[in-house]
Amino acid sequence: MKSFALLGHPLGHSLSPLIHERLMQLAGIDGRYTLTDIPPEELPRRMQELFALDGFNVTIPYKVDVIDYLDELDDTAKRYMSVNCVAKRDGRTIGYNTDCVGFIRSMEQAGGRMDGKVLLCGCGGVGRMIAIECMRHGADLTVMVRPGRECTADAAAEYAKAHGHDMRVVTADMITGTYDALINATAVGMYPNVDASPVTEDIVRRCGFVYDVIYNPSETLLMRYARENGIPCAGGMAMLVMQAAAAEEHWCGVKFDDTDLDKIVSAMELIK
Repeated sequence: MKSFALLGHPLGHSLSPLIHERLMQLAGIDGRYTLTDIPPEELPRRMQELFALDGFNVTIPYKVDVIDYLDELDDTAKRYMSVNCVAKRDGRTIGYNTDCVGFIRSMEQAGGRMDGKVLLCGCGGVGRMIAIECMRHGADLTVMVRPGRECTADAAAEYAKAHGHDMRVVTADMITGTYDALINATAVGMYPNVDASPVTEDIVRRCGFVYDVIYNPSETLLMRYARENGIPCAGGMAMLVMQAAAAEEHWCGVKFDDTDLDKIVSAMELIK
């Protein structure tokens, strides 16, 4: 039996074991996936325990710290210096960033554009990744941050300058015009604060598509604004499932059908 795990602290409730259980069933993999909650002071002495597994995922607060223990980084991990998936090849440990794969696949599948005018809310860890991926896909990017938080967009701004991309940093009161896509990469609207939205309904009305990385609730207030105004939208569950599928591909060399992944997304959205 193959063994996989999620490394993080604190972990609390996670859908990852359920998602990977279903992915392994689809691929015919005899395996198990567990949660491994390790306090920071214990991480150095317990890394060998993780390397004994067939692969593992990484979440907060170890996506950067784990890099020091790995033999190699994939291009996705090098791009963001952030690892959320570790696989083994020929005795070497390799770090990947499958969050970006999950985002790109889910965004494209939902019909969202990354090559037009994009308004991104937030530029923290996930937001930085999304900002760079949007620019790599040709976006004319505007990043909305809270007043006094302009520094959170510094890394994305440096990328934009180095690669000749357009990127503006604004606060909510500075947003004007229309956008092909609005992406929320903040925690605003996440359970239990379900009555909050990162932007007003008026701003949503000026966007052609809405994507929210939040997956609990399955329909955020931001998404409800979009739906009630006839604007296509998508939530973050597909990203969560697709980044997990990408991890299984690295660990076991398997491929998943989009129809099967859609069924897993729908099943996960019903879990409260």
